[in-house]
Amino acid sequence: MPYKQPVSILLIIHTPELKVLLLERNDFTDAWQSVTGSREGEESLIETARRELQEETGLCVELAQIRDWHECHDFEIFEIWRHRYAPGVMSNTEHVFSVQLPEACQIEIAAKEHRRYQWVDWQQAAEMVFSPSNAEAIRQLPERIGH
Repeated sequence: MPYKQPVSILLIIHTPELKVLLLERNDFTDAWQSVTGSREGEESLIETARRELQEETGLCVELAQIRDWHECHDFEIFEIWRHRYAPGVMSNTEHVFSVQLPEACQIEIAAKEHRRYQWVDWQQAAEMVFSPSNAEAIRQLPERIGH
């Protein structure tokens, strides 16, 4: 299996009322997060966001529906996941996107990655996620979408 690229996306999925979709990881107890994933090959970051959305939730959207925040963060890769990257790779650059759905809906979670999901108010979502960059992005959501 090839190594993961240390370039990823964070995709905040929300409704107009700012309900946010969170997924609980299988490999990290009580770790809630938004959709995330590494770029594959030479795909654009927005294509990565659309692919990860479909893989992790079963939802399909047009590229035009995905909002690029033109924001990124570097963070140290958790030790438990470093084996997925080339030797010596210690940090990842995460690019932030969002997509608004008309309403909270049922999804098809990727059972290999996540055990359950829930839709929660944005304030609660920001408190639940384990990643500081995920929490910060959720806190920015109302301003980012002009709410």
